Amino acid sequence: MRDLGVGFGYLLRGQRWVVRHGKSFGFGLLPGLITLVLYAVALVALGVYGEDFVTWATPFADDWSSPWAGLFRGFLTAVLFALALLLAVLTFTAVTLLVGQPFYESLSEKVDRDVSPDGTAPESGLPLWRELWISARDSVRILVRALVWAVLLFALGFVPFVGQTVVPVLGFFVTGFFLTEELVAVALQRRDVDLRARLALLRSRKTLVWGFGTPLGLAFLVPFVAVFLMPGAVAGATLMARDLLGEEIREDDADEDSEEAPEGASEQRSATP
Repeated sequence: MRDLGVGFGYLLRGQRWVVRHGKSFGFGLLPGLITLVLYAVALVALGVYGEDFVTWATPFADDWSSPWAGLFRGFLTAVLFALALLLAVLTFTAVTLLVGQPFYESLSEKVDRDVSPDGTAPESGLPLWRELWISARDSVRILVRALVWAVLLFALGFVPFVGQTVVPVLGFFVTGFFLTEELVAVALQRRDVDLRARLALLRSRKTLVWGFGTPLGLAFLVPFVAVFLMPGAVAGATLMARDLLGEEIREDDADEDSEEAPEGASEQRSATP
């Protein structure tokens, strides 16, 4: 269970890193803002035209007596909007990462250099179009897996008691796992770790992944929060990727002490026997 706390710690350290590096935080907000606007427009359109779509898709209910047709179509409209919200949560990270690939790639490299003992960061050496293609392809494959889980959990939601207690909890853990996969992919893709190997790494440390991704998934349910947390989430996922691969991480506290130390203090310490 210790890994739960470690995973949550990486999430906090990532947010702290981008706060200390304000320029990276500012650039990292742009992709999230763009994606948020696109999703907001789509959800508003669904809210306005969802009922009309359900009516069009269920002509067989036209002849049903009142109030059954209205109740049936109202239920389907609510289900459609709920699934759209779930899909938005599951895909927001993937779409934001795709839109902001150059931004987050640069941010992840800066984190690697900052915490690496030798100040270096792995580089993929691939052209941008190739990285975008790999990211899009892997995101679609992850989305298919996430949708399978979403349909399964939705079906289990109709089971009395279990659907109202166990299923929502499972849903957040599943969402957290897939969110984490999308985020660590930024750092692991630069290290030539393919999707299958990434999933194997994450499954080997599930509690670490849940500690990082589950609270992040819960936070993403709050409007606008996802936009502001994305840069720090990428930074924290980069730290976690180093942990998963057994790479050394230079402690933040040591860096902060050295940055805050008065000028000449280090020389005074070295001169002290």
